[in-house]
Amino acid sequence: MVDVTKILDALQNGDSQASDRLLPLVYEELRRLASAKLSREKPGQTLQATALVHEAYMRLVQGADQQSWNGRAHFFGAAAEAMRRILVDNARKKLSIKRGGMVHREVQDLDRISGPLESEALLNVDAALNSLEISNPSIAKLVKLRYFAGLSMDECASALNLSIRTAHRHWSYAKAFLRAQIEDDQQE
Repeated sequence: MVDVTKILDALQNGDSQASDRLLPLVYEELRRLASAKLSREKPGQTLQATALVHEAYMRLVQGADQQSWNGRAHFFGAAAEAMRRILVDNARKKLSIKRGGMVHREVQDLDRISGPLESEALLNVDAALNSLEISNPSIAKLVKLRYFAGLSMDECASALNLSIRTAHRHWSYAKAFLRAQIEDDQQE
């Protein structure tokens, strides 16, 4: 864990070989996160865990000179955000009119995290999450780690330096907020 933090510091300080040393240390964890996320996608997903990890990693290290990570947890949070954006972009491509898709909003059961997500559902959650991020960024981080990275509640609490009770309270709030936001968007 200390090695990851040191390498992240070196990467931020312009060490061109730091990204080569970082990937072997974080690859398995990123791969696990990507596999967990993709297992919740609808069957027939063309994006594979390896490709998702590589794309997310490239986005992270290409912007490393402008990025400042405060350790391992912050790095993995950024990785979860990168994976989220890749999956949302992929869902948008699938639903574009050019490819024959039409977006229909529907309320999602956020307690059913392990179930497959349709592209529409992913876009609904992403739009609502963007609203939550504006009003409460810390709770939005919890949602990203829990919903998009597939971390357990204990792992989320640890990554965000929260008590498990506070993490559960924030999760309950986030589910209610996201549900209300999705319902409001449907009525428009």
